[in-house]
Amino acid sequence: MNALLNFMDKYFLPVAGKIAEQRHLQAIRDGIILVMPFIIIGSIFLILANFPIPGYTEFLTKVFGDGWQQKLTYPVSATFDIMALIAVFGIAYRLAERYKIDALTSGALALSAFLLATPFSIMHTPEGATDGIPVDGVIPVALMGSQGLFVAIVLAILSTEIYRWFIKRDITINLPEGVPPAVSKSFVALIPGTVIILFVWIIRLVLEQTSFENAHNVIGDILYAPLSHIGGGLIGVLVGVTIMTLLWFAGIHGDSVVNSVMSPIWLSQMDENRMAFEAGEELPNIVTSQFIANFVHIGGTGATIAAVIVIIFWIRSREIKDIGKVSLGPAIFNINEPVIFGLPIVMNPLLIIPFVLTPIVIILTTYFSMSFGLVAKPIGVAVPWTTPPIISGYLATGSISGAVIQIINIGIGILIWLPFLLVLDRQALSKEK
Repeated sequence: MNALLNFMDKYFLPVAGKIAEQRHLQAIRDGIILVMPFIIIGSIFLILANFPIPGYTEFLTKVFGDGWQQKLTYPVSATFDIMALIAVFGIAYRLAERYKIDALTSGALALSAFLLATPFSIMHTPEGATDGIPVDGVIPVALMGSQGLFVAIVLAILSTEIYRWFIKRDITINLPEGVPPAVSKSFVALIPGTVIILFVWIIRLVLEQTSFENAHNVIGDILYAPLSHIGGGLIGVLVGVTIMTLLWFAGIHGDSVVNSVMSPIWLSQMDENRMAFEAGEELPNIVTSQFIANFVHIGGTGATIAAVIVIIFWIRSREIKDIGKVSLGPAIFNINEPVIFGLPIVMNPLLIIPFVLTPIVIILTTYFSMSFGLVAKPIGVAVPWTTPPIISGYLATGSISGAVIQIINIGIGILIWLPFLLVLDRQALSKEK
C-alpha cells in the first residue's frame, strides 16, 4: 500500500494537478456547465410528454385532445437543440475570463465563427406566397445541438486564442478617450474579429472542395467517432470512473478533471438517446451522463451512500457513527464530501479499496444488465445529479427497472464497504476505549 501511495504521489498527482489547472479544459468544463440548466428544463417537458405511467397518454388526450404531446416537446427542441450554440459562447467566455480579456466579445466572435462553419441551405419563398413567414435560409437544427458540440469546442478555443493574440500585441483599433467604452470595445474587436471570420470562411471554402464538405464532418470523423468509441463504451467508462476515484482519494475533485474531457462525449450520447426515444426507435447508447450520475455515482463518487448505510446500521464507534449521521442527508442527494473528508476516505489506505472497487462492480452490473435488456437504458432525460436514488433511476430510464438496479447497486456497495468499515470500526473502538 505504501508503494501505491508513493507511486501516486510521484507520478499520478503531478499529472492530475496539471490537467486540473489547464485553462482550456477548465473553460470546456465551465462552458458545458452553462448548458446543463437548459437541458434539465427541456428534460422536464420531455418527462411530461412521456411520463412512464400506464394510461397517462390516453388520459391527457381525452382532456386536451390530439396534439398535446407534440406541443409539450416545443421546449425540448428549444433547449436540447441549441446545446452547441450555448456551449460555444460559454466556453469562449470562460476562456477569455481566464486570459482577462473581454469575455463578451470573445463569446460573440466564437458564436459567429461557429455559425459560419455550419453549412445551411438557402431557400426562397415562392413568389406570390402569402401564408407563413418568408424563408431565406435554413440552419440545420441537428448541428446546433449535440452533433455540433465538438465543433463548438474547437472553434470556441481557436477563436478566443486568435482574439487574445491580437489583444496581447495591441493590434487593434483604439478610439479616443472620449468615446463611450461600449463603442470603443466594439472597435477593438474589429481587426481580430475580421481575421477570425476570414480564417473560418477560408477553411469552409477549402473543405467544400473535399469529400468532408464541412468542419462538422471533419471533426465527426477525426475526433468524435474515435473518442466516442473509446470513451463512450465500457472500457472508457471504467477508466474514467477509476481515475475519478483515484483523484478524489488524493484530495483532488476527480469529477471536475475527468468531466472536462468526457462530458462532451457523454452528453452527445445522452442526446442521441433522447432523439431516438422521441422517434420511438431503439436507444443506441448505454453510457451517457445519466449512466454515470444516476447509476454509478449513487450517493456521490465511490457510491458512498452504501458506506453511510453501513455506518448507520453496523458501526459501533461513536465517532464514525456521528460522521455517518451527518453524512446521511447529503448522501441521499448524492453529495458525499462529508463522508469523504470526515472518515476520511482521502489518503486512507484502507478505504481506497472499496472506494475504487465499488463503482467498478456497479458499472459492470449496470452495463451488462442494460446490454442484455434486463434494465432499460437511459432515455436521454437529464435528471439532476442531486435527485435521490430510486426516483432518479425511474426517471432516467422511464422504467421501474431503473429504480430496481439502483437498489441492487446499493446492496452491492454495502457488501463491498462492510468488511473494510468493520476493520476501521475496530480500530476506532480501540482508540475510544
